[in-house]
Amino acid sequence: SVLSFAAQPKRLLQAQILVYPIKSVRPYEPSSAEVTKHGFTYDRRFMILQVQPDGSLKNMHVAYFPELTLLFAEINFPKDDNVEEAFIDLTWRPPHGESKDMKVPLVPDTTSLKKIGVNMHSSPTEAYQMEDQYNKWLSACLGYDVVLAYLGDNSRSVLMSTHQRSNQSQAQQGGWLSSITSKLPTSIGNIISGEADDKITFADCAPFLVVNETSLHDVSSRLPDGEEMDITKFRPNIIVSGAEFSWEEDYWSELQTSSDVKLHLVQNCVRCVSLNIDYSTGKPGQGESGKVLKKLQSDRRVDKGSKYSPVFGRYAFLGKGGEGKVMAVGDEVTITQRNAERTTFGESILCCDAVQTNVMQTGLVFLAMASRQHLSREDYIVFPLADSL
Repeated sequence: SVLSFAAQPKRLLQAQILVYPIKSVRPYEPSSAEVTKHGFTYDRRFMILQVQPDGSLKNMHVAYFPELTLLFAEINFPKDDNVEEAFIDLTWRPPHGESKDMKVPLVPDTTSLKKIGVNMHSSPTEAYQMEDQYNKWLSACLGYDVVLAYLGDNSRSVLMSTHQRSNQSQAQQGGWLSSITSKLPTSIGNIISGEADDKITFADCAPFLVVNETSLHDVSSRLPDGEEMDITKFRPNIIVSGAEFSWEEDYWSELQTSSDVKLHLVQNCVRCVSLNIDYSTGKPGQGESGKVLKKLQSDRRVDKGSKYSPVFGRYAFLGKGGEGKVMAVGDEVTITQRNAERTTFGESILCCDAVQTNVMQTGLVFLAMASRQHLSREDYIVFPLADSL
């Protein structure tokens, strides 16, 4: 159930905005960003794929490929803001050796680009393989063959349940439709409620990931004195500051900014071993900073739908009327609705034929990182399907 706080809403501040032009690399931190129903403009519209011996392409997620954290992406616009001349300044910063840069067009001309298929979490899309100059540069940096894929005007279907968002919208409108669609599976309920067109880019599950800076302080308190947790390891888009309590975001259901952008927070983000990466080396961390996941497993496995994985952050979708508006650092954030209890990851997930229903409902998947010699047999753990990386 959802509780309304219209009388005394909780008011916070938007502390940071993070945009990831290329999935799994380091983020770009603008002072403001345009919002769309697919996420921030230019967020995760590129993705790096590893070329396999048989010529097939493998999705590269930071949990599998921690060396991707040595790549930094920043968007640069010309003075006249002509998007056709804008580019991504991509920098390779290894722990040893010299840095090097490459410019990638922000909006490439796809006319002559090869079309390829990308299938993430059984949500496929068509994409474009960038020219050899970009693929060869990245391959030289990483030490193995890769290609850079551009999403273009394509998108992926949302498989994660958004039924809570439907319920909120319908509850505000009232009437018999709310009572019916709230009991239906997402695939049917969204069609009736007009949300069957939910689409995302190369983000894993949802257009936005919202986190609470106060909860970050709790994570940092688990590390030795002088060490602080890097918020970007959680791969958020929106960082909210000023919350009185750690983990109160577990119950946030809806927020609205002073720029008149409304977000529906529908699911928890369950976490994986990517939290343990040492961003300075691009390898699994050593010492206490390499045990962050384990530290959170002690008391943050609070989602019944993903009982082996700790929770940090909330997946969010854009509310009606927000398309094209601009969110800015310093915006006031009002928590307008709060859940009476935590949501459960995997409830009413729209399943694909290729995925067994019970696997999708639990939201868990085993990642065989030992194949890349990052983990020993003793280190096998259960990873969440949905980590917005």
